[in-house]
Amino acid sequence: MSETVEIDRASDPQAVRGYVFYDWGKSAFETSVTTAILPVWYAYLFLEANGLTTSVFGKLMTSDAIWAYSVSGAALMVALVSPSLGVIADRRAIKMWWLRILTYVGAGGTILIGFALLVDGYEWLWILVMFVVANVGLNGAGVFYNALLPHMGTDDEMDDISNRAFAFGYLGGGLLLVIHFGMILSLSGDWVVPFCIASAGVWWYGFALLTFKWVPEPPIQDEMDAMGIMDSTRLALSEIKKTLSETNKFRTLFIYMLAYFFFIDGINTVTALGGVFGPVVLGLTATQLMITILAVQFVAWPSALFFTILSNGGRAGLRYRWLGFTIKEGIGTKKALSVALAGWVFICFAAVSFAPLVFDSHDDHEIMYDWNEDSQAYEVHINYDTHAIAQKLNYAASEFDEQSWASQYAEVLPVELDDRTGTYDWVYGNSTDDPFYFAVPGFESDMIEDLIGSMDETRFSVSAYGGSLDGITKVGIDHPTNLGDGPLDGYTTWVRDNVWAKLGLDVGLQFLLLGCGMGMVLGGSQGLARSLFGQMVPETRSAEFFGFFGFFGKVAALIGPFLYATMTLAFDSRVGVLSVAVLILIGALMMNWVDVEAGKKDARAEDARNRGIV
Repeated sequence: MSETVEIDRASDPQAVRGYVFYDWGKSAFETSVTTAILPVWYAYLFLEANGLTTSVFGKLMTSDAIWAYSVSGAALMVALVSPSLGVIADRRAIKMWWLRILTYVGAGGTILIGFALLVDGYEWLWILVMFVVANVGLNGAGVFYNALLPHMGTDDEMDDISNRAFAFGYLGGGLLLVIHFGMILSLSGDWVVPFCIASAGVWWYGFALLTFKWVPEPPIQDEMDAMGIMDSTRLALSEIKKTLSETNKFRTLFIYMLAYFFFIDGINTVTALGGVFGPVVLGLTATQLMITILAVQFVAWPSALFFTILSNGGRAGLRYRWLGFTIKEGIGTKKALSVALAGWVFICFAAVSFAPLVFDSHDDHEIMYDWNEDSQAYEVHINYDTHAIAQKLNYAASEFDEQSWASQYAEVLPVELDDRTGTYDWVYGNSTDDPFYFAVPGFESDMIEDLIGSMDETRFSVSAYGGSLDGITKVGIDHPTNLGDGPLDGYTTWVRDNVWAKLGLDVGLQFLLLGCGMGMVLGGSQGLARSLFGQMVPETRSAEFFGFFGFFGKVAALIGPFLYATMTLAFDSRVGVLSVAVLILIGALMMNWVDVEAGKKDARAEDARNRGIV
């Protein structure tokens, strides 16, 4: 019998540093590229090239639909092959090799996105293809990166290592995002956005080099000889079939994977759709959304470390003494994770209560008509602070045809026709004192009165000040402040009137509170979920089981948004958010059936069998 490999080895500090720096690097793609910058740039280039829709396989599709289908397809493709790749990686010393190759694919695809402007006329298509390539690299690398976790230290150290990696990711991604936002807001030129995106790929690759240098390939007992593609595929499929038949052997682990499926589905849905819910449902501006994204990052990294202390207690508290407090007795990984999940359910209920405060002045409205005594006519002024509700007419529009409405009233609305897209968009103005003032004298009262009467079905608000129409206002039925027709609007209205209004918290501050709340539980839930799985996974089959772990996560990422969309169409967006809370609650309740000690015992027994110890 060959020399056995030690089970549950203590951590190597340098290897742990290399491990956490990979999260520091790749998070730049997840924050700057996926969340903050690329979707807006892609949508702009798509609209410029195609208008609102383009034909794909004979069907007219919008930019966001094409984006969602492409990214989901890439994630699902990786999810389907992950268990098979994991089977082979557990039998040959190739975890770090695969991590390198897939990092090259992911970071390389990200850098190539920055060259989109060289593809004249097809920039949006280049971005889409390269983004899919980058996502394949990211999701594939994640399988092998996560599979390294059980080899990084003992079960008692796993909470610390997993949470520390997530904390590094939030901090690293947040710091680069601050730099990117600073560049976008202070610099001009077509090169700025592509440079920011390409730099995220360089950031990812650069810090991954530390991982490749410091993290060793986990040892494998009786390594399997190299095999051809067909033989490898047959072996992988047979082993997957065997794994799926071992539910009794790993009963606790499979129960946990099912619970994980539900709660990670809800968590991923909240984080993925927050950027849409804010502008479309609550009417947030781009600046408010940007501030909230940064808040999530910079609150999440210390919170991830706090959950390590909450879980492990005094031992972890000594390591993080610089945080200013210690907890003598930890409550354990399972209970700490349950606390984080309870926080997520609370956040979802809080999100349902968010709403813009009722307008109480002329200047609150999106469109304002001001009487000019000199010209004896009205002039129109756009309120830039709330203009984000419809930065592009028809953006996430309802059944009401806003383009036709804009065309009908173009004479008295501050809009213009884009010859390239054939659509109307707002124009900001022509005043040197106020760049958002559209000073066009000659608007007659009856023309504006007719416009105000047409506002019922829109998502906009209008107000007149001075002249014969002084004090007349109208808020469209789909405007974010207009509540009352949804199943949960009674609850939302009560909280808005009795909490947010009395505290003077506008919707931007409400959403910022949501972002801080998400940051507080995001690191704990993600880090502890991975750590708990790693504690119950046999080291000798870590890549295989983390392949299933990734598969469950990616399939969940498809189902959650589908449920949200379905409930939103059937009722409204707030019911959609509540349905997501139910998913998290189901996963949290299922945690009661997870016997962690039994799961660890099963994992140790499997490792002993595979290493010939018993």
